[in-house]
Amino acid sequence: MRFLHPDPSIIAAASRRWIGRARASRLWAIGLFGFACGLPLPLSGFTLRYWLSESGVSLQAIGLTASIGLAYTLKFLWAPLLDRVRPLPGLGRRRGWLLLIQPALALAALGLALGDPGGHPGRIALIAMLVAFLSASQDIVVDAWRIETYPPAAQGAALAAYVWGYRLAMLVAGAGVIGLAGPLGWHGALAVVAGLIGLAMEVTLAVGEPVAAAPSGGGFRDGVVGPLRDLVARPGAGLIIGFVLLFKLGEALAQTMVAPFYRAMGFDRAAVALATGVPALAAALLGAAAGGVLVARIGAARALLITGFVQMASMGLYFLLAVSHGDGRILLAKVVLEGFAEAMADAAFLSFLSGLCARRYTATQYALLSSLAALGLRTVAAGSGFVADTLGWLGFYGLAIFASVPAMLIMRVIIKRFPHAEPNLQI
Repeated sequence: MRFLHPDPSIIAAASRRWIGRARASRLWAIGLFGFACGLPLPLSGFTLRYWLSESGVSLQAIGLTASIGLAYTLKFLWAPLLDRVRPLPGLGRRRGWLLLIQPALALAALGLALGDPGGHPGRIALIAMLVAFLSASQDIVVDAWRIETYPPAAQGAALAAYVWGYRLAMLVAGAGVIGLAGPLGWHGALAVVAGLIGLAMEVTLAVGEPVAAAPSGGGFRDGVVGPLRDLVARPGAGLIIGFVLLFKLGEALAQTMVAPFYRAMGFDRAAVALATGVPALAAALLGAAAGGVLVARIGAARALLITGFVQMASMGLYFLLAVSHGDGRILLAKVVLEGFAEAMADAAFLSFLSGLCARRYTATQYALLSSLAALGLRTVAAGSGFVADTLGWLGFYGLAIFASVPAMLIMRVIIKRFPHAEPNLQI
């Protein structure tokens, strides 16, 4: 089955000879790029929703904020432009686009920091949409830079460095901002993140332009239709696309409502910052390594099946938290175990997506696949506030767990139909 060909060493290589490979493979660069890509995400997600929740915004409106990040789902529409156009002379396609996107992203994040969610929530939503658009554009270029820069033997360590930088950034822009909101206020805490986003330009100036295959052909047909046709023409494409669409759906529902859920359970800002801080980061790093080892041992398809079921089981902790009457120990256990399970599943899933990209369509195909994966979060999850208000927290999280089942059933079919399919990474 040609469609299933992720490199089984993705992520797992990070657990072997990390220090020795770091200097030779320039892993510091992709780790810092991962940090730069992770910083903006909470500004249109968890951190934004927590800020809105504290400002008295309704549960239904908070649920609708899932649509703010629609750019992460639609980024395949402008990925061909970023894949084919060289915007600044002398810098190449990847670095040229980054040096246009990153300062604009920093300014948009600063605009968000200066906003007023209580008095002007609509304006905040528009600025957050701009942050999401620029962040998604940065993701497109960095993903292409990663796949094109590192040889197949180093892709595992490179992706691990990216994921670890990304997770650290989410800690800073999530728990870090919530913690700093006490002494600095929300405006000051978010301004710190905007400043960190601006520093990403230094990384772009320090790295080299990858040597990649030149875009083939000309015009719309090859730039937009070609990458899509290449994907759907592969045997098993329908099953794989269905799996990619549904794999993140349950997680998307659960995570969209997590900020108001914590407040409804009586947890204050300090308790949330503590639980989602260093313990959550440590759990995520261990989970990413565990997922990579699993991929190396049993292959991507079976690893995705196992990690998906582990992630479903971890969501059962929402039930325990809902009946714990604000027990901080249960909150900590929930965050740590869920973070481990999510990172383990992400390790297998990201290696899978990276391996599906042909080098001549790197940016466009990765953008398309990751857009499909985010579709549930940006569409179905937008109604999660209404569902939670109707079903209550126990019913809502029961539905979130059930939403993860179809993807697992599809992967079982894939494994049964293609039991020996595990080709090497094709780029």
